[in-house]
Amino acid sequence: MEPEEGDVQGELIALEHNDRGASKDSSGVVLGVVTGMRPRQWAKNALVFVAPASAGVLNHRGVLLTTVGTFGVFCAAASGMYLVNDATDVEADRRHPDKRHRPVARGAVSPSLARFAGAVLIVIAMTSSWFVARWPLVLVVGIYIIISAAYTLWLQREPVIELAAVSSGFLIRAIAGGVATHVPLSSWFLAVASFGALFVVTGKRMGEYVRLGERRGEHREVLGIYTASFLGSTLTLTASVTVTAYCLWAFEKAGLLSHVGHHLVWIQLSVVPVILGTLHTLRLVDAGLVDAPEDLFFHDHLLQALGVLWIALFSIGLYG
Repeated sequence: MEPEEGDVQGELIALEHNDRGASKDSSGVVLGVVTGMRPRQWAKNALVFVAPASAGVLNHRGVLLTTVGTFGVFCAAASGMYLVNDATDVEADRRHPDKRHRPVARGAVSPSLARFAGAVLIVIAMTSSWFVARWPLVLVVGIYIIISAAYTLWLQREPVIELAAVSSGFLIRAIAGGVATHVPLSSWFLAVASFGALFVVTGKRMGEYVRLGERRGEHREVLGIYTASFLGSTLTLTASVTVTAYCLWAFEKAGLLSHVGHHLVWIQLSVVPVILGTLHTLRLVDAGLVDAPEDLFFHDHLLQALGVLWIALFSIGLYG
């Protein structure tokens, strides 16, 4: 008995809807993986440009290409670790007011797929780092991945140590830029990068501490251990050391360049936007007006203006 024409049409319509649904699900998963890679966070990887830029060699084609390659390596490495971290912390993220919207936490991407995609990106990062700058960069990227993995599995539950672990990600990016381009890193440069990163991470914890309220320990274990006074003191300490170290670095840089005719006063004047930017960020964090200081660069116009001023002053001093 042959099927009636209406039945055949119904089956064709059903198959068409199923195909569309499967296509929609596939595109949703792909979009979820891309979102889980957190491309907005790639702005942090711009730290790889700091060392070669401050050394005055970023205008050399080879150095620029190597630095851009290093930037790409850290985009892959960081995104891979973000996906692995989301897959590991999926249950805790589902209880968090913001993290519950992440693709893995809301079920758009399965934890197993997130781990697989993360592993692929990490392998890509390690492999490409060899082609960009050989073993030195491979070593730096490897250290970044090891610390990030240790943070995901253990260090995030250790007070103070977890601050250092997250801060190391910023510092390692800055070091990678120097290592990849063979730019010597001064002690004051490392001090600025280290304490500046610790200032940003502590500010983020302070924002979480205030916003999450009494149930803060349920969302992040260490927040149940920290006190507001401790985080406030740490913010003040790291801000003070960051500003002091930057002043010493800028004056040291001016002294080293005094014999080659650079416009030294502009480098020295660059301490002004650094101090004002630090104080502005400290005020916002202390008042509980910001959750993540690093996100201020995306929407705080005053901080953006100070950043542009800093870039202009330092660029004139080095390249003018």
